[in-house]
Amino acid sequence: MSGRLAGKVAMITGAASGIGKRTAERFIAEGAKVLLTDIQDAKGEEVAKSLGGSAAYRRADVTREEDIAAAVAEAGRRFGPLDILLSNAGIRGQGATPIEQLDMAAWDRAMAVLLRSVVYGAKHAAAVMKPRRSGSIVNLASAAGLVAGATPHDYSTAKGAVVHFTKGLALELGEFGIRANAVCPGYTITPMVLEGLGIGAQAIEAEPAKVDAAFAAVHPIPRVGRVGDIADTILFLASDESRFVNGQAIGVDGGLSAGAHWSGHRGKMAGIRTSLAADG
Repeated sequence: MSGRLAGKVAMITGAASGIGKRTAERFIAEGAKVLLTDIQDAKGEEVAKSLGGSAAYRRADVTREEDIAAAVAEAGRRFGPLDILLSNAGIRGQGATPIEQLDMAAWDRAMAVLLRSVVYGAKHAAAVMKPRRSGSIVNLASAAGLVAGATPHDYSTAKGAVVHFTKGLALELGEFGIRANAVCPGYTITPMVLEGLGIGAQAIEAEPAKVDAAFAAVHPIPRVGRVGDIADTILFLASDESRFVNGQAIGVDGGLSAGAHWSGHRGKMAGIRTSLAADG
């Protein structure tokens, strides 16, 4: 299938690398015109250039509402009124920091990048989409927004709020023909995840089977996520194929958010039985 986004205008935040970059590639291949935003200017401009005349890059700090408003306006000037918004920009959070040691300035920074930016995007996209009575807003959340404990407090709190905010958007904007959905990746090989794990992209490329085996412990589908897995889901939500999909938080996580990992749970239960039998 091709031309799934023919005639559509999209804006993507955090588009210079990872999920944002791959989604931009998917959108362009399906006929969209795309404004890419990021603060990694060299990378963003390189990606836009590689995508040809249907793409353009603009620097936007997603923590600044005026930057988001200006980017939405530029998308309109360059390509026409916005049809699709992907709010994708992100940071890792504080790591495995105990609650009593939280850096509240870092907490506020995480909320600004991961949550407030999503609100800014929806606010200014909706202003363009409402009069036209159509549009698709896709917010990048996380499996960490569906289940607790797998990521830092600031990251999981922000992503959980993104999920809830997206549902509220869907209820408000549905009558205007605007859909809002969240995509919730599990562990996915992106520059941000690689940085958090302290491993390089070269290691992933050299031994992909080893990497998949390592993530089999957390994903019921025994491999790590790829950016294409996430981009394909975003493409579906951006397209008219999902015209009756609204207010959903779609896990693209190999089953991570479904519950306790079956093999791991069985192992724990076996340990409990052994312990109780020994005590008896």
